[in-house]
Amino acid sequence: MARITRGFTGHSRSGAGVGLPPGQYDTGTDWPVLTAEATPKLGTDAWTFTVEGMVDRPTTWTWTEIRALPGSTYEGPIHCVTTWSKFGMRFAGVSVDTLLDAAGPQGGATHVVAFAHTGYTTNLPLADLRDGKAWVTWEVDGQPLPTEHGGPARLLVPHLYFWKSAKWVAGLTLLDHDEPGFWERNGYHDRGDPWLEQRYQGD
Repeated sequence: MARITRGFTGHSRSGAGVGLPPGQYDTGTDWPVLTAEATPKLGTDAWTFTVEGMVDRPTTWTWTEIRALPGSTYEGPIHCVTTWSKFGMRFAGVSVDTLLDAAGPQGGATHVVAFAHTGYTTNLPLADLRDGKAWVTWEVDGQPLPTEHGGPARLLVPHLYFWKSAKWVAGLTLLDHDEPGFWERNGYHDRGDPWLEQRYQGD
């Protein structure tokens, strides 16, 4: 049975609305498509996911293998740095905790670079992927994740701005230091907490 994690409620801010981070608006039923690169044609037969770097057991899963792992489901909002938020989302996949536990992070690992099959990268503190905070997902609202939204599978880190939830995800590289990814090298914040409005470097 899939484990369900309810959405993070965050912190109420004056003028922000209930559950809505400052500077955001509720997009309603719309789910905008925003992409930094061309949408790939990536079939499940070629899809893999790898956890590498500072781990005891570098591990790669095929589509069939990762789908056989215990399932986990997230229900709640997502927040984009372009100021929209979408509520009532339901994603299904596998907890990143399950994948990290299989690979065995080493004691000195503090950060992660998530990388996609397209070459896109984004950086995160390891702590932001632990303790039920992140998933690799392949289903949304009971349907396969659409290609334009990162299908066959994307990273989901819903408590951070959505550029951290890498589309077409291919794996995680664990490091003992922070290493900026694509948007971070182009002026976006290294962490991206919506409640702190960490949109750009210096925020």
